[in-house]
Amino acid sequence: MAWKGLHISRPARLSRRDAQLVVDQEDGEVSLPMEDVAWVVLDSPQVTISGSLLSACMEAGVAIILSDERHTPSGMALPFHRHHRQASVAAMQVGLTQPLRKRLWQALVVAKIENQAAVLAQAGKPVEGLRAMAGRVGSGDPENIEAQAAREYWGLLFEAFTRSDEADLRNSMLNYGYAVLRAAVARALVASGLLPCFGLFHHAAANAFNLADDLLEPFRPIVDRRVVALAAAEDPAMPLRLEHRRALAAILNDDIRLQEKTVSVLIATEMAAASLVRAMESSSPAVLSLPRLRGAGAA
Repeated sequence: MAWKGLHISRPARLSRRDAQLVVDQEDGEVSLPMEDVAWVVLDSPQVTISGSLLSACMEAGVAIILSDERHTPSGMALPFHRHHRQASVAAMQVGLTQPLRKRLWQALVVAKIENQAAVLAQAGKPVEGLRAMAGRVGSGDPENIEAQAAREYWGLLFEAFTRSDEADLRNSMLNYGYAVLRAAVARALVASGLLPCFGLFHHAAANAFNLADDLLEPFRPIVDRRVVALAAAEDPAMPLRLEHRRALAAILNDDIRLQEKTVSVLIATEMAAASLVRAMESSSPAVLSLPRLRGAGAA
């Protein structure tokens, strides 16, 4: 089972040798079994990658995350759909009824808000407001409780903070972490036979990852928790540094609770995607298995 990730921040040549992923850099060469690798972040413009390795990564379901000149994740490469039930799963997904879509979105929003409350609790902030909001989310979230919860959440979590401030280091950290998680969620959806472009709630015509953005929601607080720790001793006016990017790329190896088990965030994305297929098949949002941070949903 794939479980390792690579964050390449220096000039390198990536290639394939037998069943190994080979990283050749100025100070030496490292190789890893392809079957162990789940994601690769290319965080340097001076990285070359062979066509043979690209093909092998797609065959093995490895997500490749590309960064721009500002070291912000800007794209990803994923394999064409290779699930053994691809056609039937895709047909089921496209044919979902609107009431089921709304109830699935309701479950995702509730889980997100409960995890946000858990982050606040761990930071020593009041959580009563958010927990009350989680109980008010209706099918399809017609009152947009998600947005109301977000306003309260960000106001409590950080001082002098707005999510739209691109110059704030905390936003740079959040966006980087979310992009890494989004790639992992998209990878998991493809592996489960789902089409990432067809969402439950997100439906932008230009977005190839609407469903990934739906399933990402309850995972976002995992990044928020890491950013709280990383930003504690930092000046918000400082730029995003290599050590920040490495710490955020490694978030897929963090432990999280799901289905009464402790698993890595990477495994949790796979389990959540598989449970989404089961929820669609059974027309029951109760089948969804979503991550839970410590303290989520507690009274």
